[in-house]
Amino acid sequence: MKILNILFTLFGVITVIFFLFKVLPGDPARMMMDQNENEEQLTIIKKKYGFDKPVFTQFLYYLNDLSVISIYSNNQDDFNFLDNKKYTYQKIINTGNYTIVFKIPYLRESYQRKGVKVSSIILNTFPNTIVLAISSILIAVIIGILLGIFSALKKDSIIDNFIQVLSTLGMSVPSFLSAIIAAWIFGYLLSDITGLNMTGSLYELDDYGENYELKLKNLILPSLVLGIRPIAVISMMMRNSLIDVLKKNYVITAYAKGLTTFQVITRHCLKNSLNPVVTALSGWFASLLAGSVFVEYIFGWNGLGKEIVYSLNMLDVPVIIGSVIVISFSFIMINIFVDEIYKILDPRIRNL
Repeated sequence: MKILNILFTLFGVITVIFFLFKVLPGDPARMMMDQNENEEQLTIIKKKYGFDKPVFTQFLYYLNDLSVISIYSNNQDDFNFLDNKKYTYQKIINTGNYTIVFKIPYLRESYQRKGVKVSSIILNTFPNTIVLAISSILIAVIIGILLGIFSALKKDSIIDNFIQVLSTLGMSVPSFLSAIIAAWIFGYLLSDITGLNMTGSLYELDDYGENYELKLKNLILPSLVLGIRPIAVISMMMRNSLIDVLKKNYVITAYAKGLTTFQVITRHCLKNSLNPVVTALSGWFASLLAGSVFVEYIFGWNGLGKEIVYSLNMLDVPVIIGSVIVISFSFIMINIFVDEIYKILDPRIRNL
C-alpha cells in the first residue's frame, strides 16, 4: 500500500510540474540558442528534444524515461529502445515483437549544459543540501528542546514569556530575510571577529586553484539561519507537550519518591513529550530541503536549491523537474521513516 501511495504521489508531482512549465511563458528551444537564433537551427532543436510533438505525447515520453519497467515495440522507431544509448537497462523478456526491460530512471540532459545529465547535476549538488538540512535540523532539535524544557519548567515567568516572544518572532521572519541580515552582520560587519564569510560552500578551491578543500565554517551561518524557524516551532511544541506531561499522576509520584527535576525530566517526561515534536520534524526536515532554495542562493552554497534558482532563470526545465522529483521522493521517505520512529516512541499505535 505504501508503494502505491509513493507512486501516485510522485505521478501527481510529475504531472503538475510538467504541465506547469508547458503553460508558462518562455521557449526552452530559444533559450538554448541564446543569441545565435535562426529558424533552421530552431527546427532542429525542437525536433531533437521533442518540442514539435503534442504536449501529451511529450508527457508520455517523459513518463517513459522515468519508468523502471518499460515495454517497447521492436518495430516502432519512436520507442526503439535497443538503439537508444541514453538508458542503462537490462532486458527481461523479448517476445520478438515486444521487449520488456528493467532500467534506471532517466532524468534527461540539461538544456543549458550540453551533454550534462540531470542526474549528474543532482548527484553533485544534493549531498550539500542534505548536509545543510541535517545540520540545521540538529541545531533546531538541540536548541528547541532545551528552550522548550526550560520554558515549561518556568511556566508563565518572564523567561517563559521572553522565549515565547522569540519563538513567535522566529516563525514570522522569512528565511531569506534572516539570511541577508545574518550574512551582512556576521559575514561582513563582524567578519574579523567571527572569521566567517558572507558566501561560501562546503568545498572550495584552494588558493592555487588546484584542489578542493573542506570548509566547515561556511556551514555555520546557513545552518543557523535555516534552523531558526524549526527552533521556534520545536521549542513551543516541546513546552506545551511537557506542561501536559508534568501534570500526569506518574510524574507527581516520581517527585514524591524524592527524584530530582533532572531525573524526572530525563527518566519519565522527555520520551512522552517528544511524540508531537517527532511528528513535526518530518515535515520540517522535508521543508528544509525545499526551503533551502533562497538560503543557498544568498550564501552561495552549492546545493540543489541554488541549482533550482539558476535553472529557473535559464528555463532549464529537465533540471527543475528532476530536482522537484528528488525533493518530493525525499519528503515521502522522510515521512515513512518518521512514522516508524513514532511507533518506537509510542508502542500504542503499532497495531493501529
